[in-house]
Amino acid sequence: MSKKIIVLFVAIFVAFTSTVKADEGMWILSLIHKNYEDMKKQGFKLTADDIYNINKASLKDAICGLSNERSSMGFFCSAEIVSGQGLLLTNHHCGYESIQNHSSVEHDYLSDGFWAFSKDQELSNDEMCASFLVRIDDVSDRVLKDVTEDISYDKRQTLINKAIKEIVKESKKDNSYNIEVKDMFAGNQYFLFVFETFKDVRLVGAPPSSVGKFGGDTDNWMWPRHTGDFSMFRVYCGPDGKSAKYSKDNIPYQPKEFLPVSIKGVDKGDFAMVMGFPGQTERYMTSFGVKEKIEILNPAAIKIRTKKLDLMKQDMDASSKVRIQYASKYAQTANYWKYFIGESKGLRKLNIIGQKQELEKQFTDWVNVSPDRQKLYGNILSIIEKKYNESKEKSLAYQYVIEGLFQGGEIIVFPLQSMQLYRALSAEKPDAATIKTFTDNLREAGKSYFKDYNPITDKKIFAALLKIYYEDVPQAYQLEIFSTVQKKYKGDFDRYAEDVFKKSIFADETRFSAFLDKPSKKTLDNDMAFAVSQQALQQYFSLGNSASDEFENATRLFEKGIMEMQAGKLFYPDANSTIRLTYGTVGDYKPADAINYNYYTTLSGIIEKEDSTNEEFVVPAKLKELYNKKDFGQYSLPNNDLRVCFTTNNDITGGNSGSAVINGNGELIGIAFDGNWEAMSGNIAFENTLQKCINVDIRYVLFIIDKYAGAHNLINEMKLVY
Repeated sequence: MSKKIIVLFVAIFVAFTSTVKADEGMWILSLIHKNYEDMKKQGFKLTADDIYNINKASLKDAICGLSNERSSMGFFCSAEIVSGQGLLLTNHHCGYESIQNHSSVEHDYLSDGFWAFSKDQELSNDEMCASFLVRIDDVSDRVLKDVTEDISYDKRQTLINKAIKEIVKESKKDNSYNIEVKDMFAGNQYFLFVFETFKDVRLVGAPPSSVGKFGGDTDNWMWPRHTGDFSMFRVYCGPDGKSAKYSKDNIPYQPKEFLPVSIKGVDKGDFAMVMGFPGQTERYMTSFGVKEKIEILNPAAIKIRTKKLDLMKQDMDASSKVRIQYASKYAQTANYWKYFIGESKGLRKLNIIGQKQELEKQFTDWVNVSPDRQKLYGNILSIIEKKYNESKEKSLAYQYVIEGLFQGGEIIVFPLQSMQLYRALSAEKPDAATIKTFTDNLREAGKSYFKDYNPITDKKIFAALLKIYYEDVPQAYQLEIFSTVQKKYKGDFDRYAEDVFKKSIFADETRFSAFLDKPSKKTLDNDMAFAVSQQALQQYFSLGNSASDEFENATRLFEKGIMEMQAGKLFYPDANSTIRLTYGTVGDYKPADAINYNYYTTLSGIIEKEDSTNEEFVVPAKLKELYNKKDFGQYSLPNNDLRVCFTTNNDITGGNSGSAVINGNGELIGIAFDGNWEAMSGNIAFENTLQKCINVDIRYVLFIIDKYAGAHNLINEMKLVY
């Protein structure tokens, strides 16, 4: 899903205008009553209580965040419940890893699709979780009760952390909820989020990639779009209705609320709201931060990912097995490779640095008219500027650690899963039971890891990206192993990688299994891959903690000052993986002179794009057959064509993938999955005339399920609204 962007005019910053436009803003559900009158004007027909209510069922109960069990509050995608039996919809690219995990050369669900025609055919997913919001509480007063502006930053954080710990402890009493206190506006406000998390989520259906990824990397972040980007899962619980790990005795979850599915279609100007879990925006970023993005961070990420993609593609094209193993990894890498390219282009084209500088000038003028403001805010911009100027090399190195090491060779990251075992083996009196627990866990992790691992491919990536790191990162931030490469291997990273992969237990499943049979600290100490992973981890923590308390406090004060400067305006906080609502309307847009894009695409456009020689634009034979017969069932247009995708001006970003697109009656009309190329500065600024949310039309989803797949059981399970 595309990370959205936002370009604000001169005096505009983060939706802080005299009148906030309805399409801009990621709003906290518990405060949505503040937006209610504006939403009504746009076409919303329900009440604020119909969206968020802790005493009765509301729309919030039909929305969930998808996560991995090891980070159950770190949502990677959004989803929505569409039946009373826990059936949920999300994007194809959100379910891609699960689809890939269940695929093999014999059962290639990526290429062929997968459909469960009964519940006993649904496929379990070991680590996928679905979390539903229970409630949100504004705990700012309690968290900041003893905090004043005249105490040190360290003292401030100590008081805040103590208060948060007490709040979480109280909230966890007598329940099994996931609970987290999240800061908003860089620590100027705090909200408590309570979630119920279910740990048995099963794959129900997915179209073939020729539908779910139609257009591939070429069309990614682009409009017009013709991608059937959806997949289906089901949430299960224990017989008592509570969360439970996978068991054959589990039953489908009965939600408090599910979304009716509208097949009435959408027209230009129709109200549309999106509910989901946007990941991260940086709309308070200063001009200094934007400059760093353009000049340092994005070029580094693009260079590294380009090399990684080239190497993966070579091996994927040469082997069907590698293609399946690396399909999800390639897609994840390619998605933000293209995003970083578009973001840099958008930031330059829309002169975001200039817009930020104008805001900073206005802020400085506002501060200077008051001695009290000068005392509190007078030097914060100079502190922020100084930090960026002094940390250019460190920022570059940190980006290379993230992109070149932890997003590079998997043999660098996989050994980190052995850290608990290593600590147990290093104890003065090693405990046999503890060691067994950790070895058993690693044995399970190894099965999953090696299933989708090709050491030949990883060796190429490992060598190439280490070499790029060595050549591009300043000497002060080099890894210790580079001296070994230079001395022992004469600077030949391929020879060094050959040795690592020949000897390391983490490069071969048989060696790894043998180690787990007889685990020893000495083996890990002498393992070449383990050594690289430890150095990478050390570098990560060293560089990641480089921001000073002074800088962090200045960043907080800048956001506080902006809100004070524009007192009386309706503010929304940056996205931070908490559930939000955005609202706007269906509509087209004009990306450039003499070009006007319609707000929807059709199946005819898929046929027009067909290219049997390009895997991104292959059209399945059955889809062509249905098109030629105009066999669209109840999902067609009056002119007997079928709509595929449509655009709205909703404000979304990464994490919103799979979010429900809901009409004014509270009915599902689409699934959000992307943003448009012309507005790629998205995390940093919102562009009202260009910013678009790209959605797959729910009628196309139903058509694929019904007419293409023949999964009538799933259609019958939903509540269709005509």
